Order: sequence, then structure tokens, then C-alpha cells
Amino acid sequence: MTETITMPRGEFKKLISDVEIVINDVESILSSEDKLTKKRIDDIESGKVKGKTEKELDEYLKNRGIRVG
Repeated sequence: MTETITMPRGEFKKLISDVEIVINDVESILSSEDKLTKKRIDDIESGKVKGKTEKELDEYLKNRGIRVG
């Protein structure tokens, strides 16, 4: 089933602009999370973190806002 809506060109351009802003915001948030996660993993791999077991390292990441699991 296909439906069609009609809207003025100006409103459509505004809608597209708003969608692009939201996409850019989401991309920025995800990129920041990726950088933070990479930094935390680098800290673990370089020995800056005292944890020895996987559970301790998971707890370290969880305490710093990284979802583990």
C-alpha cells in the first residue's frame, strides 16, 4: 500500500534540512562514543588500568559509561 502526501516545496526543503541536522547530530554523538570507547580500551591495553580479570575490566568500562555485554 502506497500513500502520497503533497506539501509546498519550501516546507519540503525545511523538512529535509531538519532531517540532515538530526542525522549530523546522531553521527556526532556516535563518533564521540566511538572515540571514548577506543580511549578506554587503549587505557586497558597499555596497562593504565589495574584490573586483571575480565570482570574487573568490564566493571572499569561500565563505571566510565561504556556499555559492556
